[in-house]
Amino acid sequence: MSLNWQGRKRPEEEAVEEMKLAAVPPEEFGALAEEIAALWHSAYDALLGAGQVEYMLEKFQSAPALREQTERENYIYFRIMLGGRKAGYCALRPEREKLFLSKLYLGADLRGQGLGQRALAIVAEDARRLGLKAVYLTVNKGNARAIRAYEKFGFARTGEGVTDIGGGYAMDDYFYECAVRS
Repeated sequence: MSLNWQGRKRPEEEAVEEMKLAAVPPEEFGALAEEIAALWHSAYDALLGAGQVEYMLEKFQSAPALREQTERENYIYFRIMLGGRKAGYCALRPEREKLFLSKLYLGADLRGQGLGQRALAIVAEDARRLGLKAVYLTVNKGNARAIRAYEKFGFARTGEGVTDIGGGYAMDDYFYECAVRS
């Protein structure tokens, strides 16, 4: 029995689009903040409610907040590019021995296709090239999809915590870490 692919390429023949992280310059933080808002609303409105999402966007992901984080806290923001188009974004902060993966979000239409695993591999490779021992992150306890992705990649849960972020809101997170192979 043979499958009729009706003129489409077989899965093994599909070209893998190049994925890369492109650093976002400060003059693009306004546009990035708009992209982030769309990504966060699609990821979190059902989990946290639109009010908390709006609060967190203004406090942590507005253009002024991005500028503050990059200038004073050593964060680096990247667009995740897939075949030349914007697929999402991530934020990294190199530290003494580890790399903090602060954010990693993909467009809703791109989730569930293995692209998160590819992005995590790029992040881990960047950590390795910097001579760092591990990548660590926090993830909302209710974000089951992200938790599965991190665990699939090899992250292990190292703890949990609740952080008051003001405005009557809190972040209820698990902490994860993945050793970087040298």
